[in-house]
Amino acid sequence: MRDVVAAIEQWQAADEPVALATVIQTWGSSPRQAGAKMALTPGGALAGSVSGGCVEGAVFEAGVEALAKGRCRRLHFGVADETAWEVGLACGGSIDVFVQPLSREHFSQVRAALARETPFAIVTLVEGPGEQLGQALLVDEAGVRWSNLAGPLAEPAEALGRGALAAKQTRRAPLVEGVEAFAEVVLPPPTVVVIGGAHITIALVALAKTLGYRTVVIDPRKAFGNEARFPPGSVDRLVQAWPDEALAEIPLTRTTAVAMLTHDPKLDDLALKLALSSPAFYVGALGSRITQAKRRQRLLADGLTEEALNRLHGPIGLDLNATTPEEVALSIMAQIVGAKNQT
Repeated sequence: MRDVVAAIEQWQAADEPVALATVIQTWGSSPRQAGAKMALTPGGALAGSVSGGCVEGAVFEAGVEALAKGRCRRLHFGVADETAWEVGLACGGSIDVFVQPLSREHFSQVRAALARETPFAIVTLVEGPGEQLGQALLVDEAGVRWSNLAGPLAEPAEALGRGALAAKQTRRAPLVEGVEAFAEVVLPPPTVVVIGGAHITIALVALAKTLGYRTVVIDPRKAFGNEARFPPGSVDRLVQAWPDEALAEIPLTRTTAVAMLTHDPKLDDLALKLALSSPAFYVGALGSRITQAKRRQRLLADGLTEEALNRLHGPIGLDLNATTPEEVALSIMAQIVGAKNQT
């Protein structure tokens, strides 16, 4: 949803009606996963994607029709269907896409949930009586935040949302006989915390932001941790403090990656002791194999366990024979993405 929020805000500000298309199930080979979204207006504006581009034209037409009739639609595209060949889905697999007129209230509630940056699930009726299609419920760890579901479906919808949220797994499931719902789990964006405002860091945070990560740079040194190197907008948070002080205020969770780029033991070792003992899904440190061996000896002597040290990616990044700061940043970000997708 995050990739279409800005466009929807702009369109609604201009009083444009908006349709939202969501992938609700896939089989076999599919370029986008369940939860992928495309937003559109009757005037031809598009944001996001529900495929590799092969079914967008058909989905756009369905979205315009949904807005004109004020009615939701469920679309199916598969390689066994003649329709699939007509729209270009000949690469294997099939997808179901749910298309709905997007109300201002619905969008406002989802946008508020995204702003809270806590996990939530949005449960939408995608199969059943026509007048109920598109009704939804938003639930997070605090309970139901919003719902336009009426009658006996509210309770099973909430149970489905809570179950999906607990498992952190988007799913499509029956609520009662003849009625199906799509429970989409939305997690906070992953975060990259970088210790050290090196030149590599400038490229790394730019790449991380492009990939949808929140970015934090920590460096107490004025020559490196300053707004001239990291102007507002280039990084989500710039912290001019020692790593142990900064990390005491920045939660390292299962959605956090930590990269040590100072090449200075006085800074890196402090942060490594905290990061390697945290739930962070990735911890990496710059330095040669000789530097890594010395670092390991220091940290072991300082009480860090072998198990914790074995989590460290060092030397940091994939082996791309990188030579420029930008190439090194690419190697680091690729390794971070790989680690996240394995968790």
